[in-house]
Amino acid sequence: MGDTGPCGPCSEILFDQGADMACGPDCGIGRCDCDRFLEVWNLVFMQYDQTPSGRSDLPRPSIDTGMGLERIAAVTQGVRSNYESDVFAPLIAFMADKANVTYKKDRETDTALQVIADHSRSIAFLIADQVLPSNEGRGYVLRRLIRRAFRFGRHLGVREPFLFETADQVVRLMSDAFPDLAANREFMARVVREEEERFSQTLDKGLAILEEELALLRKKGEGRISGELAFKLYDTFGFPLDIVADVAARAGLSVDEAGFKACMDRQKERAKKAWKGSGEKDVAARFAALLEAGVKTHFTGYDGIEEESKILTVLDPEGREVARLGQGQGGWLVAASTPFYGESGGQEGDVGRVSTDSGDADVLDTVRPSPDVTAHKVFVNEGEIAQGQKARLSVDRESRLAAARNHTATHLLHAALRKILGEHVKQSGSLVGPERLRFDFTHIKAVSIEEIARIEAEVNRAILENLPVRREITSHQEAVSRGAVALFGEKYGDSVSLVEVPGVSMELCGGTHLSSTGQAGLFSIVSESGVAAGIRRIEAATGWNAIRLLQEQRHEFSRAMHLLKAKPEEVAAKVKGLIGQVKDLTK
Repeated sequence: MGDTGPCGPCSEILFDQGADMACGPDCGIGRCDCDRFLEVWNLVFMQYDQTPSGRSDLPRPSIDTGMGLERIAAVTQGVRSNYESDVFAPLIAFMADKANVTYKKDRETDTALQVIADHSRSIAFLIADQVLPSNEGRGYVLRRLIRRAFRFGRHLGVREPFLFETADQVVRLMSDAFPDLAANREFMARVVREEEERFSQTLDKGLAILEEELALLRKKGEGRISGELAFKLYDTFGFPLDIVADVAARAGLSVDEAGFKACMDRQKERAKKAWKGSGEKDVAARFAALLEAGVKTHFTGYDGIEEESKILTVLDPEGREVARLGQGQGGWLVAASTPFYGESGGQEGDVGRVSTDSGDADVLDTVRPSPDVTAHKVFVNEGEIAQGQKARLSVDRESRLAAARNHTATHLLHAALRKILGEHVKQSGSLVGPERLRFDFTHIKAVSIEEIARIEAEVNRAILENLPVRREITSHQEAVSRGAVALFGEKYGDSVSLVEVPGVSMELCGGTHLSSTGQAGLFSIVSESGVAAGIRRIEAATGWNAIRLLQEQRHEFSRAMHLLKAKPEEVAAKVKGLIGQVKDLTK
């Protein structure tokens, strides 16, 4: 900026919005607060590091430069605001028509229309990027955007859900440049509409309470909403603090944000005290001394289930180092190498046996306190297990194979869900053990009986084709470029384990798997349920567990046929008839 005011050197850097707009009293040296000038492009010269103790030179001074796409659009289109460019103008016009209001007539109306247009674009792109409304992370950002825009719609007099339509306008306007928008169009509309409907149910109650408080504060002549009330609205009605602050600001009041934070902290503390837990210490804390000493374990379980190795250390149940564990004692041991898979990535730890020349122990569980250390939870049945001994470590074959069936089937299930329900499906959590598999995934509504049948058929088709299951170590960049599915938020190193079922599934995964899909034998879905907004859960069984499940179900069905004296195809009709009779008799 020059020292001759905004009409001098400033004009070389800033875009003149129009000579008909006279400079106001705030125009001064180095300032352009009158809205006549709009900064389009800036340069930031980064030279110093400012710390509490003073200012020091950066080791590498540099220049940062940036310009906004919307501002460039506004300049090239000759309009005075980003919101008047063709990026936002059609969205504002659509919403103004829907709300039956006029843009550029009232400041509060203009603000509401601009917020809705801006948030609608963000909502559409977040959902196209597989983000769903939730109470944490990116999902919480999306939820707040939807709720804030919905409240501004209420200000315009629109009481029914509308954001699903404005988000659809974003798809219509921008899908040529961003094809993912069109691919997720129908799913996006369902997600936004359901979130709007849920929020609408609580909004009226919360706003009524807030308005009562505002009226009371006005009567008392006070100008601040208490942190306790703001927290009550958040805790009971799901009101983010920014919505309370917006309403308060419109009424000329403020919010006690420090009081709100104090209430939030107290609730977290109460939750911690109420949580009983399992009585186990945190895994990393239990083995802190071991990790600090730099102890490492080499995992050999991809290639076999038996290994001879040296016992590096023996620990008591609390994680304290001891020389040995005797008969009838439990504790932990760490070996230089092991075929035991430590619990991680949703897969439960292996079980089995450890034997030395002096003793024999059961391995009850296996954990990984760090990526480089595997610890075995043991109980000594005979003799003693001592530090420094050579040991034979043997994973229980049936347990490992059952877990591998479920883990490989989990990958097949993920692929089937994406194929049948849509590409929006992504993993939100999983549990794999010898007995069962549990898979949480993003989906906005319950999976129908027909869809479950198709998903089961798709997984069993891959099993019956007996496809190879390939595992390779490659770079993260190479795996992703080949189309591998990676979990958002998961940390991956430069080298990753890639598990592929050709033509069906390709995922980054460090767990243990089958060598071919046919080893899974059979896949059967046990249940499907909702666990959170936009998150569904499938529990399933494979192999012998699936066969036992089907046998039990067949036995129960046979009993029902016997009691009803009905053929298989007559059971449903007979049950329906009996229900009708019970209702009639009850009346």
